[in-house]
Amino acid sequence: MLLKAKDIAALAPRRRQHQFNENAVRLGRALSDAAGMWRIGVHLVRLEPGRESTQFHYHDADEEFLYVLEGRGIAELGEEEVEVGPGDFMGFPAPSEPHALRNPFDEDLVYLMGGERKRPQERALGPRERQRRRALPADPPQPGQERRAADLGRLGRPARGLTGPGIW
Repeated sequence: MLLKAKDIAALAPRRRQHQFNENAVRLGRALSDAAGMWRIGVHLVRLEPGRESTQFHYHDADEEFLYVLEGRGIAELGEEEVEVGPGDFMGFPAPSEPHALRNPFDEDLVYLMGGERKRPQERALGPRERQRRRALPADPPQPGQERRAADLGRLGRPARGLTGPGIW
């Protein structure tokens, strides 16, 4: 299905506020929904000055990407903070490194965001709220595959913690 620029402009932006971060407010147009797609989600997102995109989080199973179209932002990628701008791409293979995006600048930040739709086993988790740790496999799990402590040796990095609420 083709969505022309005028069709996209006519889509009503949806205001989305993160349940655990009152400053994480973004305005988005669900391009994939308008095109009838259900396996992946693609959104045109506007982040106003002073806003954050979400809480600092990572994904167990779903992969995600962001492609900056206009404006500037600060991407928090693991323990690093990097300024991003038009033409910059961020890809988060599963399981992803923790990430977040914020707009401390005076102009709107506009980006294309996409990824797999949340599957039943997917959780987007905030590592700062975690106290316990568990192992995740280095490779994305296959349907029916269970995660086991034996996978810890294949990680190549510390396991991520998972406790309490914080799923978005």
